[in-house]
Amino acid sequence: MSEIQLIEKLKKLPAAYQKEVEDFVDSILEKKINLPKIEKKRTLGLLKGKMKMREDFDAPLDDFKDYM
Repeated sequence: MSEIQLIEKLKKLPAAYQKEVEDFVDSILEKKINLPKIEKKRTLGLLKGKMKMREDFDAPLDDFKDYM
């Protein structure tokens, strides 16, 4: 199908359907433009030394004494 034939078919559609076709074409273009996506690599040890664990971390919680 040529571009002219496609445009002629599009002109025959009601305005609401033309808008739907436009949105569909935009979504296709958006997908194609965004491919391939380059993901950032995570940096290991980024938070090293920024968090501390309490000494009693493994101690049983008072709320669970009834279940032990």
